[in-house]
Amino acid sequence: MAEIHRTTMTPTKLELLESWLPTRPWYRGGAESVPRLAKAGGFRLDDPEGEVGIEFMVVADSSGDEVHAYLVPMTYRAAPLEGAERALIGTSEHGVLGTRWLYDGAHDPVLVGRLTALLEGRAEPQAQSASDTPDPTVEARSDGPGTWDAAGAAVVEDGAYGTDLRLGAGVPVLRLARVLDPKATGSRGHVITGWHLPDGEELRGAYVLAFDPAA
Repeated sequence: MAEIHRTTMTPTKLELLESWLPTRPWYRGGAESVPRLAKAGGFRLDDPEGEVGIEFMVVADSSGDEVHAYLVPMTYRAAPLEGAERALIGTSEHGVLGTRWLYDGAHDPVLVGRLTALLEGRAEPQAQSASDTPDPTVEARSDGPGTWDAAGAAVVEDGAYGTDLRLGAGVPVLRLARVLDPKATGSRGHVITGWHLPDGEELRGAYVLAFDPAA
């Protein structure tokens, strides 16, 4: 089980995301915008090897006329991930663990592997801010056993509405729903849980959607 340390990160995750989010094709504010971010929800998954931190983090951006909630799956590593330079969100000094490399988790095979394990029922979602605490609010469903047998290295495609993970021939496409929408649904499975907006409104919907490859 991952241990959650009560300590500082410099710069903070939100500070790193303020500069990273406007570079994403799914960001609604535009490349010249300056996000105004607040933590809005999420959950964690454990790495069985105990080496990589895995967090599905939601941030709410209230910089524009409309508040948008963005899903940012992140991994935290003690050393750079080889070949993942374009996925690097930034580095931060952790008060206990030292320098951490923060990556967009869509490009990290450890996160992708644990996400497919979650959909298969082989991984248990964990509370975002507490050690050794399962999160029962997270609902993961796939359409049957063996669906994710080909999962592993993913072809990552960023678009205007999310990030698609293509895992292999005949395997459903996983879409990270970057701009969260309570109405979004997937035909082959999903990961659903909640988030909140700065005004206190509580919402629930899909963080991850599964579709047929041809959909």
